[in-house]
Amino acid sequence: FVINDLDLQYFIQDRREVYQILKAEGIQLPRFAVLNRDPARPEECNLVEGEDHVEVNGEIFQKPFVEKPVSAEDHNVYIYYPTSAGGGSQRLFRKVRFFFGFCRGTAGYTSNMPVDTVYTVGPDYAHAEARKSPALDGKVERDSEGKEVRYPVILNAREKLIAWKVCSAFKQTVCGFDLLRASGQSYVCDVNGFSFVKNSMKYYDDCAKILGNIIMRELAPQFQIPWSIPLEAEDIPIVPTTSGTMMELRCVIAVIRHGDRTPKQKMKMEVRHQRFFYLFEKCGGYKSGKLKLKKPKQLQEVLDIARQLLLELGQNNDSEIEESKAKLEQLKTVLEMYGHFSGINRKVQLIYLPHGCPKTSSEEEDVRRDDPSLLLVLKWGGELTPAGRVQAEELGRAFRCMYPGGQGDYAGFPGCGLLRLHSTYRHDLKIYASDEGRVQMTAAAFAKGLLALEGELTPILVQMVKSANMNGLLDSDSDSLSSCQQKVKARLHEILQKDRDFTPEDYEKLAPTSSTSLVKSMQMIKIPVKTCDKVYSLIQNLTLQIRQRMEDPKSADIQLYHSETLELMLRRWSKLEKDFKMKNGRYNISKIPDIYDCIKYDVQHNSLLKLDNTMEIYRLSKALADIVIPQEYGISQAEKLDIAKGYCTPLIRKIRSDLQRTQDDDTVNKLHPVYSRGVMSPERHVRTRLYFTSESHVHSLLSVLRYGALCDEAKDEQWKRAMDYLKIVSELNYMTQIVIMLYEDPNKDPSSEDRFHVELHFSPGAKGCEEDKNLPSGFGYRPASRENEGSKKKPHNDNDEEAGGAKRDEPDRAHMMFRPMVSDPIYIHRKSPLPRSKKIGSVEVLSENNSHSRPNSDILVYFIEGFELYSMVPSICPLETLHNSMSLKQVDDFLASIAISHDPVLEISASSPGTVKTSSVPTKKAPLNTYTPAKVLPCPFTQSLGKKMCSSEKSASGMLH
Repeated sequence: FVINDLDLQYFIQDRREVYQILKAEGIQLPRFAVLNRDPARPEECNLVEGEDHVEVNGEIFQKPFVEKPVSAEDHNVYIYYPTSAGGGSQRLFRKVRFFFGFCRGTAGYTSNMPVDTVYTVGPDYAHAEARKSPALDGKVERDSEGKEVRYPVILNAREKLIAWKVCSAFKQTVCGFDLLRASGQSYVCDVNGFSFVKNSMKYYDDCAKILGNIIMRELAPQFQIPWSIPLEAEDIPIVPTTSGTMMELRCVIAVIRHGDRTPKQKMKMEVRHQRFFYLFEKCGGYKSGKLKLKKPKQLQEVLDIARQLLLELGQNNDSEIEESKAKLEQLKTVLEMYGHFSGINRKVQLIYLPHGCPKTSSEEEDVRRDDPSLLLVLKWGGELTPAGRVQAEELGRAFRCMYPGGQGDYAGFPGCGLLRLHSTYRHDLKIYASDEGRVQMTAAAFAKGLLALEGELTPILVQMVKSANMNGLLDSDSDSLSSCQQKVKARLHEILQKDRDFTPEDYEKLAPTSSTSLVKSMQMIKIPVKTCDKVYSLIQNLTLQIRQRMEDPKSADIQLYHSETLELMLRRWSKLEKDFKMKNGRYNISKIPDIYDCIKYDVQHNSLLKLDNTMEIYRLSKALADIVIPQEYGISQAEKLDIAKGYCTPLIRKIRSDLQRTQDDDTVNKLHPVYSRGVMSPERHVRTRLYFTSESHVHSLLSVLRYGALCDEAKDEQWKRAMDYLKIVSELNYMTQIVIMLYEDPNKDPSSEDRFHVELHFSPGAKGCEEDKNLPSGFGYRPASRENEGSKKKPHNDNDEEAGGAKRDEPDRAHMMFRPMVSDPIYIHRKSPLPRSKKIGSVEVLSENNSHSRPNSDILVYFIEGFELYSMVPSICPLETLHNSMSLKQVDDFLASIAISHDPVLEISASSPGTVKTSSVPTKKAPLNTYTPAKVLPCPFTQSLGKKMCSSEKSASGMLH
């Protein structure tokens, strides 16, 4: 008698055989193909490698895909990434070479996909453990004894059936296999055979009992020993709350602007050479008349053309090449920057002009011709800087502390509650980003800090970050401005072209919302044209200083921030100098944000040059930008709301659905009860949705919240204070955050408005170059706590909570745990002090009207202090509470009204009950209780096991398959 069948163990050594057996048993597998490099079977060795895909025996696998050797004993596992995410590959383990390939498609590689290991002892007993997926960063997380850190999880009924099938099919009583979860389904991706759990006394006791029972039944059948297995502890231990007043965090939604970036730059040139037309035709440009080139191979072709034309120009002065030599050199210089193409920080656009350029640009005066030409637009810059990466990573690390939990065996540092939630599937996390490289890299860096990952950002970007541009969620579909925006821009330009002091009428025209920061900027500028004159003369002086530095031999080896040269810096400023003042003597107001962008970058990152008058340019351009940037999104309240709806209505709808939905408990992969101490409801998810986007969406969402009538300032004192605070915020800087948190009081009646509680928080992002005393200051994080400080009572905590809870009188712990970490390449390693915020008060009491306290609310102190980083990495303003006592019904009704008011179809269907409603438009049904989250995922046992479950987010997940 053998416990595990020996013959089948030979099959387990070959991944091809494993997959054939699993397939025959009807167990779901990830999509795969086998590349057999056997000379005797050439038909099984067809491999075609493309830039972003491979074709294996006729089956195409888009990157990212995984390659494994056929031998299960060979752990040379690689994952390959698309060029859009930076390209390259990641070795998941420590070996070096691989030979035979096993390619798995991306079906199992959507975001948040760690692989679990399931251990069976007989067909009716399975123990499952979760771990951090090494595919994210190539690292295996280990404990103090060098063993991989794992957390037990509970399998659902369907997965227990899979364990029974695997155990029976391979005739392995003691067997381990890897389970991968994606889109509500479970897939077996590896069978390991004979293996035991590494660190679980309960498993050892159960295993000994079951194996003893199996052996005795086999060796002594005459005794008819009954079959017995230990039952899994399904009872959830009751965790006492503070007199029933604790509320459970159910959902966190954050909309975040990208981190610090290089100045965005653009160069236009008209090209007529045949090589450019050939490239345009080759890439299919004639179909739409325009072409966008971002892939490394395409950019390399443009670079080759530029090099060839420059070579011909150098060899022959009488050459017929019409392209500007200076512009070809700039094209070559920009494309050669950094020595490689990452695919996310440079792009070339080619636009077909059937009759040539309609007018000359501000940079050149060519005689107009009627024959066809191409307008080449080179865009570069605007990429996330090393400082921006550190900003995002540190904010992600601090963001963890908004989550409760972290007691018992897995406690030890602030924020560990979130890491445990995530590893054990109680954390339903999705990260969305627009298609801009800087936004995607910010999202990846944030995820790296949030989930304590290591290594490069590319693997994290591919696995964790979803592209949200398929439905305009975070991207603006059209390059053109709306009619309302065009009118607003024209009025703005007209007001700022006046060569006289601002009059009371001008204040009324430009600042009808009475924004404190706007009025302050207008008072500082006084005469707009005179201020523009001064800025222009200062820019002229700045370009002169840079030229002098270039001629100085001592400055020959000066290395500017992020590999920029003095020559590139001069071109950046010279172009602004030319474009700011037009030929008619008037100023191009649309260039003010670019000037502010550039000077902010140089003051922050290139201060070692010690150029004169940079702070004066910064001061004046910031005052102008503080008028132009926010007012481009509307001058009056009605305009701001109209433009904002145009940008962020899809996002508003998505936020509304995020607040409404919660997964059915039957479909949740739960944390094992033994490890659930300190978690209020172990069977429930915490839903986190992070949306990373650009300035336009952040401005728009804030406008909707401010001017969309969410609360009544006249009746709500807290909202009035919040609006007064927002009036003094002059800039929504990098890493601006708008955070919505949903809490549930399980002791309240499900139909009561008091059951769900919404909080709204805001941070204006990174601090600028001005002194801290000039920064806007609000009432802190959850200000109601400070107001009620005198009358508050300390809540009672049970022993588990006291053991893991942080003490409020230990300020040094925050400094110790959130000491900033360096990310390469940061060149200045001087640490700034970590002053304790004076705004931080007790955070036990929620609001004037509610006395609910949070589990482990004291640990939130670490998050709200903000953090000081290195001298080139500005610290981030702490979160300020805008409101902390809204009901979910109030917020849901508000979001619904915004979405409906922007959609005429919705408006008609909502107002006319008798009309036919189109299925493509979501509508509110009257009988539904809108402030109770709807359970949208059906129970899997109400359908056949083979039928795919549908969810409203599945289409978004499918974008990564």
